[in-house]
Amino acid sequence: MARNRYYLSIADLAHARGADPRFTYDGAGPNDFAAALQQSLRDDGLFQRWRAAQPDPDAVDASLGATDPAAQVGAKVVDLHTEVDLVTELPMSVVRHRLYLLIGAAWQLRDMRAA
Repeated sequence: MARNRYYLSIADLAHARGADPRFTYDGAGPNDFAAALQQSLRDDGLFQRWRAAQPDPDAVDASLGATDPAAQVGAKVVDLHTEVDLVTELPMSVVRHRLYLLIGAAWQLRDMRAA
């Protein structure tokens, strides 16, 4: 699979939270967020907890549980917002799902390139 580099921006990481507190990010800054996102992409723990909470777990699209053990995430504060640099072979649909679980719609895709 091809590896892609996603460049994301989060305007207010301190208040960025997913809709369901069982799955949301609750860290203290960019390094905590990078670690949480990286873990959620490297293993399927977050996906499995979310899937188990669904009314019909067996009906959930299993492709959303894909993982990339080599995913790398870095994040830093730049001009009062957080910039995230993510390298993975996972499709955007999986990345988007994990981001929505962790921080809801508080992020923006700035660019994507082949890694």
